[in-house]
Amino acid sequence: MPEERREQSVSDYEKACLIRGDGGRAIRGILDRIGDKWSLLVIATLDGGRMRFGDLKRHVPGVSQRMLTLTLRHLERDGLVARTSYPEVPPRVEYELTDMGRTLVGPAVSLAEWAIRHNPLIDQQRRDYDARLD
Repeated sequence: MPEERREQSVSDYEKACLIRGDGGRAIRGILDRIGDKWSLLVIATLDGGRMRFGDLKRHVPGVSQRMLTLTLRHLERDGLVARTSYPEVPPRVEYELTDMGRTLVGPAVSLAEWAIRHNPLIDQQRRDYDARLD
């Protein structure tokens, strides 16, 4: 086997190990969190800075109050979003990305760019596949 091919195989093997790692538990857990309908939209919105709940809801199109509440709780639990409550009347609560949450913005943008770039081809592949089944 040529040296270049062997190096590529090792690289592919290492990538597979990273993905499978612990039987895929870590990657599945993260994808469950950020792969839901709202998490990446909330993260991208909070990348602009700290926001109150109402402002966040206005900036995330289509999210219900209940789903935004659940999404923020999940992101806070995972350490991606920080919630700060101020003892004022009326109470004021603000949300912002944590340091770890900010590290997710770059990969999320890369994933969004990949999705936008490949979506037309994926749509065509789906149509072709469905047509073969008919």
